[in-house]
Amino acid sequence: MPATFNDLVALMATLRSPGGCPWDREQTYATLAPMLLEEAYEAFEAVEEAREGRPEELRGELGDLLFQIVFYAQVAAERGEFTIDDVVEAIHAKMVRRHPHVFAGESAADSAEVLRNWEAIKAEEKRAAGKTEAAKDSSLLDGVSAKAPALMEAHQLTTKAARVGFDWQNVEQIFDKLHEEVDELKVAIEESNAGGDGDDDVDAATVEAMQARVREELGDLLFVVTNIARHLTVEPEAALKLTNRKFRRRFRHIERGLAARGQSLDAATLDEMETLWLEAKSSDK
Repeated sequence: MPATFNDLVALMATLRSPGGCPWDREQTYATLAPMLLEEAYEAFEAVEEAREGRPEELRGELGDLLFQIVFYAQVAAERGEFTIDDVVEAIHAKMVRRHPHVFAGESAADSAEVLRNWEAIKAEEKRAAGKTEAAKDSSLLDGVSAKAPALMEAHQLTTKAARVGFDWQNVEQIFDKLHEEVDELKVAIEESNAGGDGDDDVDAATVEAMQARVREELGDLLFVVTNIARHLTVEPEAALKLTNRKFRRRFRHIERGLAARGQSLDAATLDEMETLWLEAKSSDK
């Protein structure tokens, strides 16, 4: 018979039990944290494989991620804090509670209304949990982790803000903002370059401030690009990952092409590398 979820839970308990696996028995919340993050990213990357018709990788990565969740729950059970059944019960109850249009006879006209209701129910849950005082100084954005990758954080921040109407009306408006941010970045770069040309009248603090402004304007530009992605229903982290893989593939073509000629990267000219890059680009099409 195929293994079930309960079989996986039992396997984890065996690994952690006396006579089980020494490595598994040594793990703690802290030591598991990097692995949880790594598995989440690997699953995230495998989504693109699945979208391209190769779901096997995603199936495997979701299994690895699920194993981490079961691992954490086993450690928690040993500490007397909660069990995997508690985890399942909590998320099941939350999903029922936050989908009244499915389970409680209420209605929602579209997905936008679903999301608005979701935020309202979430706020009510905080009040019911006795977090009213803390909620007085809380923010809608508190649920977005500041430890998330910057693109992902920006996407989540603006998604939440958009749910309450703080958003551009269409993507064309965001492109206008994009051009504005590009112009502001150009000005900041020009001023920074002028201040860093060895002018003795410009002190180090001023130069640092100019560089900080370039960094800030570049961040503004990336933030606007993230909003364009959101309006186009494109996950920016996934989009950039796709481009990163494309760059790896095309640059590898350059390396192999040069190696076939007996050349190294250091000895190759930019024109030679560009020719090979265009070959790789053409093959992609």
